[in-house]
Amino acid sequence: MVFGLSLLILFSPASAVSSAPPGTDIVVHLSLFAALALTSVLAGFSPQAAVLLWLGYAALSEVLQMTIPGLYRSGSVLDWLADAAGVLAGLLVAALFRRRGSSVA
Repeated sequence: MVFGLSLLILFSPASAVSSAPPGTDIVVHLSLFAALALTSVLAGFSPQAAVLLWLGYAALSEVLQMTIPGLYRSGSVLDWLADAAGVLAGLLVAALFRRRGSSVA
């Protein structure tokens, strides 16, 4: 479900993305990738696999945003850095859950 949401957010045409206050896109990127990393680790992925998967997906999404005609989106290194920060945040939250012996199921 989180992955499907990411597809919708990352690949909607620019005209479908509402204008929002400056910096909102960074918060969205960070939050989205935190959720992807957290849920994948809680589902059984190793943290290393989650890092490789989601950083690769983040890079691919930025490249595709630059190259798919009709999206009218632009890829950004800053967006990728926000994605990477989100992956790290998600892994930290997952580590806290595991440390406490908690589960979010």
